[in-house]
Amino acid sequence: MPSFLKLEGIEKRFGTFTALKGVDLEIEQGEFVCFLGPSGCGKTTLLRIIAGLEAQSAGRIEQAGRDISRLPPSARDYGIVFQSYALFPNLTVADNVGYGLVNRKMPKFQVRQRVEELVRLVGLPGSEGKVPSQLSGGQQQRIALARALATAPGLLLLDEPLSALDAIVRVHLRQEIRSLQRTLGVTTIMVTHDQEEALSVADRIVVMNHGVIEQVGTPQQVYREPASPFVADFVGRVNVLSGQVDAAGHLRVGDAVLQFGLVQGQARPRGQDLKVYLRPEDVLAQPLPPGSAMPEAFEPGASNVLAARIDKIEFLGAYCLARVTSASLGEQGLTTVLSMNFLAEHGLSVGSALALRLLPDRIRCFEQ
Repeated sequence: MPSFLKLEGIEKRFGTFTALKGVDLEIEQGEFVCFLGPSGCGKTTLLRIIAGLEAQSAGRIEQAGRDISRLPPSARDYGIVFQSYALFPNLTVADNVGYGLVNRKMPKFQVRQRVEELVRLVGLPGSEGKVPSQLSGGQQQRIALARALATAPGLLLLDEPLSALDAIVRVHLRQEIRSLQRTLGVTTIMVTHDQEEALSVADRIVVMNHGVIEQVGTPQQVYREPASPFVADFVGRVNVLSGQVDAAGHLRVGDAVLQFGLVQGQARPRGQDLKVYLRPEDVLAQPLPPGSAMPEAFEPGASNVLAARIDKIEFLGAYCLARVTSASLGEQGLTTVLSMNFLAEHGLSVGSALALRLLPDRIRCFEQ
């Protein structure tokens, strides 16, 4: 079955600056895809090229089997929501939502029915007679979303739609957008620099950096199996250590000899300097009373067990991030996640001793 949206060799140059370099991507019907990356990585430029608001310097775009590479925005099948809402301030909610339908010469009674349906769908029934200035930022963004959906487009484009909202509204509205997208089944692309946002709503995430795609995968794949050091660093918190693989194929970090898993298809490197990546939640911790044997802190035969001490505790509510160091790692620091209940139960504080276990199958290594 062919993809709903297909990008082939998309490039964009602004004078001597190359914003996009040979981007290839396929998006399936009904998918929710997030373009994720830092400012200046090319994600918004790519979205604008899909919309026809920017012309690509090279490459081809196909939507639902139709070549739209050089079509103007008006001839493409999409709705778009911008960060700035872009509502007409002098028009009512009803007129804003129905704007595209009126331009298509739809009968007035059908426009009214469609507007009422959409305003109800985004959770603002009865607001049709209000103007944008009478609505909160979150309500205005809902109306912008209703307007984008009014013509029943095959593709919905969201350009950082939540970044202007406060944190509580943003979390609530992103879940509503996801629920609405599932209900309607509309293929959706959202641009964001917020990794938590992308991880919580996307079917797949396209991680971009310096105009290229670093990785495409489900949120779990991108988080658990980063394809590059950039992805490991950018998506979520991560510990970074320096190490080498010895002749026996073991990972050496300081004086510690560690077992580690490999990304599928990755050769086991020998001898070269490596960057070692491990998420904080994959560093397990148990209290280590004086005189206790470390292996007893974990199941029999557990590998990658080290002695450590707590150097710093960062309180984050129900849990905290503990910064720990181990002589076995040459005093290289690690961060682990500990609950407040765990700290209180065992009377742990800065300076307390811990036994750590670095989960072998969660360790990712890349050449320096």
